[in-house]
Amino acid sequence: MHREYHRWYSHNLGRDMELLVFGHGGARALCFPTSQGRFFDWENRGMMNVLRQHLEEGWLQIYCLDSVDSESWYNGHVHPGERAIRHLQYQQYVVDEVLPLTRSKNDNPYSIAMGASFGAYHALNIGLRFPEHFNRVVGLSGVYDIREWVGDHYDENVHQGNPVELVRRMHDAPDHVQKIKELDIIFSTGRDDNAYAHSVELSNHLWSLGVWHAFRTWDGFAHDWPEWEEMVLHYVGGPDSR
Repeated sequence: MHREYHRWYSHNLGRDMELLVFGHGGARALCFPTSQGRFFDWENRGMMNVLRQHLEEGWLQIYCLDSVDSESWYNGHVHPGERAIRHLQYQQYVVDEVLPLTRSKNDNPYSIAMGASFGAYHALNIGLRFPEHFNRVVGLSGVYDIREWVGDHYDENVHQGNPVELVRRMHDAPDHVQKIKELDIIFSTGRDDNAYAHSVELSNHLWSLGVWHAFRTWDGFAHDWPEWEEMVLHYVGGPDSR
């Protein structure tokens, strides 16, 4: 299996960022780590072996990204408004720096954003904010309401980083909604997951906009790597693709 390591200074974040690339061709898939996770977590957890056929057959090329969660939403030492700003800087790093790298290495026009747990949050949030850059978003056991991380503070930056509220207020942005309608949106959550209500709310808001999507409910908690191994095989190729 082809594997590459990359590191460079990010002008958006003001520090070095690292990532891993797996596979030689196919759809370009950005993979976000779980909360405060690292770029090597999916590899260490065996997910590249789970997706080995997709990678070796040239169906997928996966870019495992690093996070700055400890500097953004999980940084309790700064004001919530600063946490939101850091998160948006991270998204600009992905759009301005990572996506051009993927295009320079692979001319396949199809791109995916995916992740599990807080990585699912990142995948859905960036896909909903920048739908013109993605064809599919896949969220496994995600958290889609960020208000728990900001307390009583709420401003436009927090709003941009909050998928549930972002979608709820899109009725006045028909052009953006049309772009989202062109996305293949897939997210799955265990019925007993603490964040299950977030997925239900997000789904309801998407339907209210007329946005087709696949929201899949799994039995039990379903919020750990064994379930994500199954989920990713079910959904990375589309709704119920396995």
